[in-house]
Amino acid sequence: MGTAAALEKLVPVLLAFGGGVLLARRKTVPAEASKAFADYAFLFAVPCYLFGNIYASDLGALFDWHAIGAYAAAAALAVLLIAFASGVRGLRDPRDVALRVMAGVQVNTAYFAVPVFITFFGTAAPIFPVLLFQVCVLSLVVISIMELGRADETPGGPGQRLSRAVGASLATPVVLACNAGIVLNLLSVHLPKVVLDGASFVGDSASPIALFALGLHLGGVGLDVRGTSREEMALIAFKCLGFPLLAWAVCGVLFGVRGEWLTYLVLIAAMPTPQNLFVFAQRYDVGVDLSASLVIKSSVVSLLLLPLWLQTVAG
Repeated sequence: MGTAAALEKLVPVLLAFGGGVLLARRKTVPAEASKAFADYAFLFAVPCYLFGNIYASDLGALFDWHAIGAYAAAAALAVLLIAFASGVRGLRDPRDVALRVMAGVQVNTAYFAVPVFITFFGTAAPIFPVLLFQVCVLSLVVISIMELGRADETPGGPGQRLSRAVGASLATPVVLACNAGIVLNLLSVHLPKVVLDGASFVGDSASPIALFALGLHLGGVGLDVRGTSREEMALIAFKCLGFPLLAWAVCGVLFGVRGEWLTYLVLIAAMPTPQNLFVFAQRYDVGVDLSASLVIKSSVVSLLLLPLWLQTVAG
């Protein structure tokens, strides 16, 4: 894909995202409304999209275990690199390390990757298995560390707190929608066309609304570039450049993943830090300001680098 074609594909993304920024800056739409738009996308529209598409997909083609295994290996190596770098910097609290691992390895699927993939490829299907791996493996590891390391301020011991957190993570609408789609697909359960049409109608709104919500949020809080610390720059550089290059090397060179799946995995790795990082930071009172800055700045950098990645891996 050439530069011109990549930029053309980027226009809808910039329109939805930029519209949110502009309307928030002009106070036409209050920036606080971003939460309502984001909740609609995350809790309803994205699950509808995921459910309908997984239900109608060929699971054998969707879950390419060789490609997903290669991505998991790249993610594991990235976790080790960030943990090692955090130790070198003198970070000893496991929760601080876990937060930085999440910032550098996990990707913004629901609010960023899904709309970008729909815009560029017409489908977000390749994200589904990575999303499940991220929620059911990476997020659970982070939650476990956060729960076991927090002060004993909630009812129950560490084990009870951990089980509640794990249960809440697995019960999110996105995960439930993915699992429901997989189960009904495997059981060959027939769903009425009106149900699938309804899910498609709602799901089609996920992409622009998620990007619009992100733009509203950015337009409200602003972007303090001069105040970016060296640690923030290092984490953003790893997330937006280092991790996708690592994914390309591990998946393409070591595991021999080729074609469309290599393109998908590198682009997924190039997606920004997830908004859940800020949610986790607030919940466990760890690196709140750092996490907010990383979410916003990595989103902007990822958006700017999209044409480069598309031209490089899809060319």
